[in-house]
Amino acid sequence: MRELKSIEENILDRALYLIGKKRSLNISVRAIAEEAKVNVSAINYYFRTKEEMMRQVRELYITNTLSISAIMTDTTLEAEEKLITVANEIMEYIIRYPGITVLLRDAKERDDETSERILKVSNEMTEEINVLLDKYINKNEGILYNHILFWSAINYPVEDNGITSFDSELLNSRENRIAYIRQLLLMLHQ
Repeated sequence: MRELKSIEENILDRALYLIGKKRSLNISVRAIAEEAKVNVSAINYYFRTKEEMMRQVRELYITNTLSISAIMTDTTLEAEEKLITVANEIMEYIIRYPGITVLLRDAKERDDETSERILKVSNEMTEEINVLLDKYINKNEGILYNHILFWSAINYPVEDNGITSFDSELLNSRENRIAYIRQLLLMLHQ
């Protein structure tokens, strides 16, 4: 996942965070500036328009999705370690940027080049992970169910569904997330 260092990247980070918290792309520039702890003029300076800022938020989504896909080509990792690493990255990404699900939903409704790229990289990443999951599980029966179980177990606990019964330590601790993912893969592998 791309680490954000500059003021411009901090603004994008906070915009994506607010999109998720509000479950909408309709976030005011003032709210983004407040969340990023910058003046509204900083947003105007770096992006000129809200539309340009939102375009760059969507590009950040693409960049981070591609970085997760790159893990799949790492020849130093075995299948299980790839699945663990990828699942952890996805969970961490959703925790850090709850707005990614909103961006993905929005991309399905738009007809522009950036939306097409969002859908393309998301679908390619999902397909790569599903192929690896099939090889790892090595079962011909119930493959669809295993995919549903895997994706649900990765997405559900970290999406902001207002669920308070899930242990936040699982979400916030990398070690606990990895233990959770290992247990999930063990269950699917049996």
